[in-house]
Amino acid sequence: MSDHVHSIEAAGSYPIGSWQVRRIGYGAMQLAGDNVFGPPRDRDEAIAVLRAAVQSGVNHIDTAEFYGPRVVNELIREALHPYPADLAIVSKVGARRDPRGAVLRFDQPDELRQGIEQNLATLGVDRLAAVNLRLMDGSRADAWFDAQLGSLIRAREEGLIDGIGLSNVSSEQLLRAVAQTEIGCVQNWFNLADQRAPEVLDECERRGIAFAPFFPLGYPRRAIEQTLGNPALTSVAARLGATPAQIALAWLLDRAPNVLLIPGTRSRTHLSENLGAAAVVLDGEARAELDKAFPLQVLA
Repeated sequence: MSDHVHSIEAAGSYPIGSWQVRRIGYGAMQLAGDNVFGPPRDRDEAIAVLRAAVQSGVNHIDTAEFYGPRVVNELIREALHPYPADLAIVSKVGARRDPRGAVLRFDQPDELRQGIEQNLATLGVDRLAAVNLRLMDGSRADAWFDAQLGSLIRAREEGLIDGIGLSNVSSEQLLRAVAQTEIGCVQNWFNLADQRAPEVLDECERRGIAFAPFFPLGYPRRAIEQTLGNPALTSVAARLGATPAQIALAWLLDRAPNVLLIPGTRSRTHLSENLGAAAVVLDGEARAELDKAFPLQVLA
């Protein structure tokens, strides 16, 4: 346990609003069944992974009521309740699942409030560290966005959440949001091989907003395998005595000080590997090799 805590602490910490968290957390999405729907493949291992994460020093868990649905939040509650005082549980609202598992919009202002209340009930808490407004593709920076944001502002004013976050957000939406209220965190797609919207990350860094990249190793599995098999990445990993996945995660930590990792896994073995990325220090040679192999390309 102490080795893992030391490893995580090596990467430092960063605030999500009023919560100070270690820079490697845990994304709980994968604990649900395939396609993030239904029960886990191995319930006992899912519980063990959550407990091992917290025992290893993780104090930032990312989740959502629509993971499962309810499945992941119920697992978190079973594994960890009563929660450690410093554990920041961050959720998101804006979507729901139908009986077949399809992801549907659930982002009317009153539905966002309902989503927050559902998270609180399932997790067994009175307040969440932060809730992200998950913006569906095609969302714009307009009056409708303002109404959605207003729903989260009211929830914060009433003490249901400590912080407001945005997920899948454009630069325009981010700037519109920060003009209205304090934003504690942003979750956007970003990884070594697919550096989408780097201007959002840079703006967050300038403003002191935590940035948690989702799909930190890529998506889908084919893309992950292609990235981790890249000769430059494997070469850097071999030279630095790390795994390719650890190098890819360490690259994100090295990219900006406000980056918070929330890699997900269903196994304690992969959890340990992910946490070990905090102890990996990239040198100038490694940065140059990776920059050459993975040049900045903003994908549509």
